[in-house]
Amino acid sequence: MYKKIMVAVDGSETAKQALAEAENIANSYNATLCIVHSKASDTEVDKKRGADLLEQASSSVNTSSLETRLLKAEVEYGLNGISTAIAAAVLDWGADLLVVGTSNRRGLERFFIGSVAEQLVAKVNSSILLVRPSEE
Repeated sequence: MYKKIMVAVDGSETAKQALAEAENIANSYNATLCIVHSKASDTEVDKKRGADLLEQASSSVNTSSLETRLLKAEVEYGLNGISTAIAAAVLDWGADLLVVGTSNRRGLERFFIGSVAEQLVAKVNSSILLVRPSEE
């Protein structure tokens, strides 16, 4: 049974699908849902964008217990900085489940760019639900 579910959002369609899945699971288990977004810098633009993204995400869900967190990633570490910030938040908050959308990269793009979701699987000890983009 899940009591604390964390979902990472970035504004993408897949993140919206992950948020919907996390909301469904949270409501099924009467769990607390925590929506997080990891920003790469402390600029006012990034802070505002992150806060707006969290506000949009939180206003789109209907659950009895909801929290949001704006995380700071170390920009010099790229995607690794984002995954490290999310993994630390999972541990700090004590999440039972992390829900995250995947970019579904393949081939050379995946080799060169990597995947935050893939890195999270290696860094997080909680259960992880990876949500793939829906086929259209």
